[in-house]
Amino acid sequence: MKMTMRWFGKAYDTVSLQHIRQVPGVTGVISTLYGKLPGQVWEKEEIRALKEEVEAAGLELSGIESVNIHDAIKTGAPARDEYIENYITTLTRLGEAGIPMVCYNFMPVFDWTRTELAKMRPDGSTTLSYDQSVIDTINPNDMTSLMERQSKGFVLAGWEPERLAKLKDLFALYKDIDEEKLFANYKYFIEAIMPVCERYNINMAVHPDDPAWSVFGLPRIVRDQEKLLRIISLSDNKYHGVTLCTGSLGTNQANDIPAIIRSLKGRVHFTHVRNVLHTSPGCFEESAHFSSDGSLDIFAIMKALYDIGFDGPMRPDHGRNIWGEVSIPGYGLYDRALGASYLSGLWEAIGKM
Repeated sequence: MKMTMRWFGKAYDTVSLQHIRQVPGVTGVISTLYGKLPGQVWEKEEIRALKEEVEAAGLELSGIESVNIHDAIKTGAPARDEYIENYITTLTRLGEAGIPMVCYNFMPVFDWTRTELAKMRPDGSTTLSYDQSVIDTINPNDMTSLMERQSKGFVLAGWEPERLAKLKDLFALYKDIDEEKLFANYKYFIEAIMPVCERYNINMAVHPDDPAWSVFGLPRIVRDQEKLLRIISLSDNKYHGVTLCTGSLGTNQANDIPAIIRSLKGRVHFTHVRNVLHTSPGCFEESAHFSSDGSLDIFAIMKALYDIGFDGPMRPDHGRNIWGEVSIPGYGLYDRALGASYLSGLWEAIGKM
């Protein structure tokens, strides 16, 4: 296991590479070229500059999160082959730069969904939270403005304002897309990109849906053990795998995450480990990483990862905002540093058991 943290780049992030370098056990960062729209080709010079900046700080660029997928690919629109070729070009350039892993998602319209970005917890920290009863009262066309009001001017990964400014058009694109069609379009995409991944040893790690159920009637196909095993079955290529995100899968209390991990042995290429606290059906908030602070058994999760021989990058996922820190919602330094230390401590203890 390689402990990492997500970094949004000096143009967007309040956390510096120098701060991340000081977190015990953290050896790399997961980053991307923020500001790139889905479908755009990444330039070689941009990739090289990002990698050199990270390495100059004494860290490794352990992977990219995300190279976002254009909606034409997800919907199977006539232009999908053009955008797949763009994606392959970007993967080629990442491979030439020695980038070993790409995390991505196949969620329609919205990358992830929350109803509050700074819910106050009893300890005075703030955190991301979700309430299905609130979602049920919202017009989906109002989601962008809701998120913008709560973002405090910070970038929100996956919420590209240029794309989401056309929400009505996006929903129209997905009007006739059900789960089976989304699966078929996903298979088409995977079959197209696997040769370049094999050529450059790039692990492709699909991220689970967040939350792990349909939102606004949109199809979701990366949400439980059955769906994940079906996804893996689409290609025997070892480079086709998953990002095991405990927080996303943990939104559904029926998901047995340690069992899911064991069923995916050999195909878990990247992990996001965090905890969630379920407060009522369809309602959850993101807690501290400790098992005792949420609804997930983080020890059992880490033990399952250890047992399957997971050796890829891991990162603490969304943290609370604590100690007065002002940052990208979920991506402050302090709570994620605590989370990284907790996870590293569990890993060492499991290894010595």
